[in-house]
Amino acid sequence: MMKDTNAVPRCRDCRHYYITFDRNFPYGCRELGFKSAREPMRDVIESSGEVCLYFSPGKPKRPR
Repeated sequence: MMKDTNAVPRCRDCRHYYITFDRNFPYGCRELGFKSAREPMRDVIESSGEVCLYFSPGKPKRPR
């Protein structure tokens, strides 16, 4: 059962999230060691039914 997406932390707010150079798998998670075609948190929820236990808030981003 998928959890409410409003309660799920966003990968882009995590310190382990990064953008790859791979066109087929542009999003990555350094902590879990994988790349994905979509936000990695979605793959984690789909495979385990839980939100990512490695989520760690990153530094606040500066407004442009």
